[in-house]
Amino acid sequence: MPLDIFIPYWGDPGYMKETVRSVLAQDNGDWLLTVVDDAYPGTDIAEYMAGIQDERVRYIRKDVNAGITENYRTCVGMATQEVMVILGCDDVLLPNYVDVILAAHRRFPDAAIIQPGVQVIDEQSQVVATLADSVKQKIVRPRGQGKQLIAGEAIASNLMHGDWLYWPSLAFRTDKIREVDFRDGFPIIQDLALIMDMIYKGDQLLIEPTVCFQYRRHSNSASSTKLVDGSRFAGEREYFALSAEQADALGWRRAKRAAKLRLTSRAHALSLLPQAVLDRNSTAVSALVRHSFGK
Repeated sequence: MPLDIFIPYWGDPGYMKETVRSVLAQDNGDWLLTVVDDAYPGTDIAEYMAGIQDERVRYIRKDVNAGITENYRTCVGMATQEVMVILGCDDVLLPNYVDVILAAHRRFPDAAIIQPGVQVIDEQSQVVATLADSVKQKIVRPRGQGKQLIAGEAIASNLMHGDWLYWPSLAFRTDKIREVDFRDGFPIIQDLALIMDMIYKGDQLLIEPTVCFQYRRHSNSASSTKLVDGSRFAGEREYFALSAEQADALGWRRAKRAAKLRLTSRAHALSLLPQAVLDRNSTAVSALVRHSFGK
């Protein structure tokens, strides 16, 4: 049973080639790779992919740029295998990734989502330990050793306190991810929204701690550059309010409370406030104060 690996491509060609090479270098060759190019300018990647002579690899280029949400939908719609991955076009699979995911699926076939162990790398592909990732892994992530299969209000509450998952590293049961859809209107937080929709309908999440993935942390990522005008946080507030309503409908009071509190989201905004004050950025200050202390 091959692992269906999709790369919705839009970004730096150099990073993209590194990502593709990491797939080709897997210890376990039981995989299929599909690159869906969202009409990124230039022909560099098209030419690079054309040079790969491997029947497991296919390259598709869209005629016009459809945006990341539509490209995610395209990937999900094209999957043919039991388990699929939507890999970031700048992230790196360690050589054991396919082995770890397929073994986890065989042992825990009911798990709809698999979160493997992750290293964080910077723009130069060096392993780093950032404050945000330390909080994710040491404070927010559920405690426990070894593999953990979790579901229901416990994981819903946990993720509403703080999203410690690494979206591009996740493997999904294809039938389960197809039972939900990516929500429009949440370009920064759409990954968490989809995962929460899966959890609210009863799906299980497996934590598989074996490190097999490298997540690239950019200082100028979309989630960072949107902070200055507060647009990210406005989207987060809107989403957390929606999630609180979903939890309330299920009678999950702890999850509803966690969604309303959104503690790590508030803390993140508060941590950015001193720099906004020093920069005399009144727009950012206003947005960050509202998110940190408002409802």
